[in-house]
Amino acid sequence: MSSKTPKSTWCLLASLYTTQYLGLGFLVVALVVILREQGATLGQVSLIYMTGMVWPFKFLWAPIVDRFSIARMGHYRTWLIVMQGGLALAFLGFGQFDPLNDFAVIYSLCLLVALFSATQDIAIDGLACRLLSADERGLGNGIQIAGGLLGNMLGGGAVLLAYPHIGWHGSVVILAVGTCLPLTLLAGFREPGWETPRATGHALIRCVKAFWQQPNGRRWLMLLLVYPISSSLAYALITPILVDAGWRMERIGFSVNIVGSSLGVLAALSTGWLLTRLGRRKVLIGAALVQIPGIAIIALPVFDYTGEMVATLSVGLFFLLYNPAATVLATVMMDHASFERPATDYTFQYSLNMFVAMGMMSAGAALADIFGYAGVLALAVLAAIIAALLSFRYRPMVGALSCTDAVSFPPPVASVIAEEVR
Repeated sequence: MSSKTPKSTWCLLASLYTTQYLGLGFLVVALVVILREQGATLGQVSLIYMTGMVWPFKFLWAPIVDRFSIARMGHYRTWLIVMQGGLALAFLGFGQFDPLNDFAVIYSLCLLVALFSATQDIAIDGLACRLLSADERGLGNGIQIAGGLLGNMLGGGAVLLAYPHIGWHGSVVILAVGTCLPLTLLAGFREPGWETPRATGHALIRCVKAFWQQPNGRRWLMLLLVYPISSSLAYALITPILVDAGWRMERIGFSVNIVGSSLGVLAALSTGWLLTRLGRRKVLIGAALVQIPGIAIIALPVFDYTGEMVATLSVGLFFLLYNPAATVLATVMMDHASFERPATDYTFQYSLNMFVAMGMMSAGAALADIFGYAGVLALAVLAAIIAALLSFRYRPMVGALSCTDAVSFPPPVASVIAEEVR
């Protein structure tokens, strides 16, 4: 692909998407293990998991990221520098306290990490929406999904493996240093100067209402809500199934965090490449179709095929076959984001999708108590089939709807999407 975006910018995006998940992966995997081994209660552990709830609510302050900046530093570049630096300082702050004895302070820092990483994500998504042309967005979102998986694998897996050798202070220093790496790229990055009006108050509410009045807006809303149901229900089953089969946590971590995440990275990057060649609609339909066997493969451990090779293969195939859906959904979210308020529009869609995903993951375990693993898996497969049927009916939109009639904004996808509609 002939890319208009410089390689240095691609490297910047990749580093930002990866490092935003370093801390999150550390919190929900490594820190939980560390606390539990030191005797933390399950209540304390559950509070760490709850920090992830900051992300679905980030749409509440996304308009602030779209509106305010220091112009001479670059609009989104300002936010990225501040948030990336804040993350590094928060990690260094961890090192001044004991994880269990100073739990209240540690938990406050966890909330700061969640807040900083969520705000960084708003800014980088807004920047990517504006920087990447329509034919580059597939690759951009492949990098986004792959970066998240890689960051989670490094922060939650690699740091935990190194913890017995480097200890608490060494671990948080590594996280701080890793988080600082994109700052060197941000120092040399010059964001284009965009002059755009900024919607506030009632105008912003009108913009949100207008968002769903775009062509195919309601069908897109249905896809956003239905698509994550199947994969979230299936994902919620994996760890309980393997625990019930007598697997030790390190074996589960290797199968899910290392094998699964590695195959997920491969799937995301491959899907991004396919999007540049086949177009949105074909890849959207294809991703929905391959997700069905990806969900169904979890039937192997459900029906007691829990040997190490078979179970690891089923978990790996699940990650390989559901991550194309995540990549293409993220790409179409960018297509639906307007030029004037990209961070707000993208984050609004992402939050809806994440609310459903987290709700279904929570419901999966509860439903398994009632219907059993097989019953929940059957429901997940049915949801995947419905998502595939909806994807056949969806047509890519031709440009995002501006809520400011007085100004003409460049349609974000018209150059590529018009051909796909035909």
